[in-house]
Amino acid sequence: MLNVSTSFDSGAIEVVALPTDPALPVHLKLAVRQDATTDPGCTFRQWFHFRLQGVQAKPCRIDLVNAGACTYPRGWTDYRVVASYDRAEWFRVPTRYDGQVLTIDHTPLRDSVYYAYFEPYSSEQHLNLLGRMDASPFARVLRLGRTVDGRDLDAVVLGSRDPAARKIWVIARQHPGESMAEWFAEGMLERLIDPADAVARQLRARATVYVVPNMNPDGSARGNLRANAGGANLNREWQAPSPERSPEVYWVRERLMRTGVDAFVDVHGDEALPYVFVAGNEMLPAFNAEQALSLNRFRDEFSRSSPDFQSVHGYPVGQYAAEALKLASKFVGHTFGCLSVTLEMPFKDNANDPDEVRGWSSERSRHLGAAILAPLLCNLDR
Repeated sequence: MLNVSTSFDSGAIEVVALPTDPALPVHLKLAVRQDATTDPGCTFRQWFHFRLQGVQAKPCRIDLVNAGACTYPRGWTDYRVVASYDRAEWFRVPTRYDGQVLTIDHTPLRDSVYYAYFEPYSSEQHLNLLGRMDASPFARVLRLGRTVDGRDLDAVVLGSRDPAARKIWVIARQHPGESMAEWFAEGMLERLIDPADAVARQLRARATVYVVPNMNPDGSARGNLRANAGGANLNREWQAPSPERSPEVYWVRERLMRTGVDAFVDVHGDEALPYVFVAGNEMLPAFNAEQALSLNRFRDEFSRSSPDFQSVHGYPVGQYAAEALKLASKFVGHTFGCLSVTLEMPFKDNANDPDEVRGWSSERSRHLGAAILAPLLCNLDR
């Protein structure tokens, strides 16, 4: 029997119409669901993740009828949905967009298939990651506070315990629908605890590294694109976070203000641009020649460390000037005068090196996370 379900971590879709005659072709009409929060004024929508059952060997047409009314409609151009039978191996399926409706054309090989905006990273995976880190002699898990829904907000701390050591902060997944950010954090952390990796050894010896692999556990579990459980876009809360509305930012900001910051990376995914890039703080009035040198050196070293990274395509320098200090990397760069960047990965593919089967994927996100160690180590020399 044909069925659509979202009764699992990060599940999100709305059923508009299902076929009732099994003799007819399978044509489903679904709608991308608005972020689930306690704030009725929150209107973000783009993430979806659902299970379709009863469709083995049946040609399926699945229309997301309100795609054109989503938060980032440009994100659907040249985009392909990801699918999986076992939630472990994900692949891209034929997808088309007419300016209003996003259509998936797929004939599943099995009776049950999952579709998602990007490869999910579940709450269970998050807890497993923290467990692996806590079991390592090189890492410890630090509880920073609680989220709106009462979940733990954790950081993984690695490296030197010397109070005078350089402090590196990496945060990921302020926007929960950008699940590639936590895959990135996983790749970075797994390399950092490798006892035989020379770059990881040097970074642990010379710096204290704080990694928050998921800034928005509530939004991730609820299947949100951008909002936390209180309806806040966390990457617009850094100037004046509230313990009630945006405790995730409040607790992280409180801790880094105590530790100090010598380098800061905020990891995201971009809906429209099919490239990996970083956005710096050139629009800030206090941005100086020393910061420009650090930023250029970081970009150059990242390009050598990973061919997936590039500096040709990205955001215009002044794109976020009007609200700059509300954003994490701008606030930190302004406050501490350090290297501070927003790192973006694609939802689609890397146009410079496309993968026809998987597009931009969890594995490439993990490898990119591992590759950032060398640029961070290089920055310690300044």
